Amino acid sequence: MAVLIDPPVWPWRGRRWSHLVSDVSYDELHAFVTTELGIPRRAFQGDHYDVPDELYEVAVAAGAEPVGGRELLARLVGAGLRLKKRRGAVAG
Repeated sequence: MAVLIDPPVWPWRGRRWSHLVSDVSYDELHAFVTTELGIPRRAFQGDHYDVPDELYEVAVAAGAEPVGGRELLARLVGAGLRLKKRRGAVAG
């Protein structure tokens, strides 16, 4: 399993968030969030899930590999699973 999570440093709506990705497949990612974190499939952000800070340690305990944001992105791109941003899209 190669599910990766970056630190919960992304602020939104008064909380801090992590990005959770797989560098193997989206199916692996969907299975992980459904069975280990209880996050619904509708929360999928195209190539990642946003995970609130209170679930960060739960994700790591369940097997997500903690990595920095740059490594997460590099591995997602390297696996060919990174969606290209649309022009004018806001990062997040």
